[in-house]
Amino acid sequence: MHLKRTGDGQTARICHEDTVPYVSFPLLEEHKDFLHGFSTRLGGVSTEHLSSMNLSFTRGDDPERVRENYRRIAGSIGFRPEDMVLSAQTHTTHVRKVTEADRGMGFTRPLEYADVDGLMTNVPGIVLVGSFADCVPLYFIDPVEKVAALSHSGWKGTAHRMGRVTVEAMEREYGCRPENLYAVIGPSICRECYEVSEDVLMQIEAIIPEEQASKMYEKKENGRYQLDLWKVNEQILLDAGIPKEHIAVTDVCTCCNPEIFFSHRASRGQRGNMAAFLGIRRPEDSF
Repeated sequence: MHLKRTGDGQTARICHEDTVPYVSFPLLEEHKDFLHGFSTRLGGVSTEHLSSMNLSFTRGDDPERVRENYRRIAGSIGFRPEDMVLSAQTHTTHVRKVTEADRGMGFTRPLEYADVDGLMTNVPGIVLVGSFADCVPLYFIDPVEKVAALSHSGWKGTAHRMGRVTVEAMEREYGCRPENLYAVIGPSICRECYEVSEDVLMQIEAIIPEEQASKMYEKKENGRYQLDLWKVNEQILLDAGIPKEHIAVTDVCTCCNPEIFFSHRASRGQRGNMAAFLGIRRPEDSF
């Protein structure tokens, strides 16, 4: 499997390439109490423009095919699909505290909440799930307090500092300290592929420190801008107090790799969704 990358390939790697592939992050692999992964569009049973590992129940796919896809990716990463808790993303900055009572929500039973773009938990065995197709997945772990959080940050979430909101929620609910957190900015659209209008840029620019602005975007001759959501989100995490050496920024663009990932921009909306997975292992898990 050939991934087009923008960097040296040290922040993300493909696992199980010949079966049900997924992306893993070396920064998180170091912490054995947690499991994680990010799906590709490969290895599933969905067809046509949803081919083949579509993990969304809202893109018109046969629900049983989506369930089978979840079973396959769960087996590849190493968890039970009935332990998943799914998000309900609408580009908000709402972060939900996930408890034992939520186990299976969105997979074994319907969601009982809406407008949730972030999930966090300290319950071993629960696997948090977010949905993506160009937007930025944000992974957070606290090895000290044994807490995991997973958030969805498109340009709207980024403009409202979703990463910082998630860190603050972890502090408030679990007593996490930002200096103990590790964070990954996962596969998503890169600067070269992400052209935005001036009104979007103005909202992002409002949260970027002035001295950093020139690194975050580039103005084009047509009056539009190439925006680097990776760098913006990295700065948000740094401002939230996470040490730079605890942050891994992806070099994998979903839009540059349409054969491997679903991309809203590359497909002009004719696509399925990948999923991000993050959980705390049970003591008895041997995956």
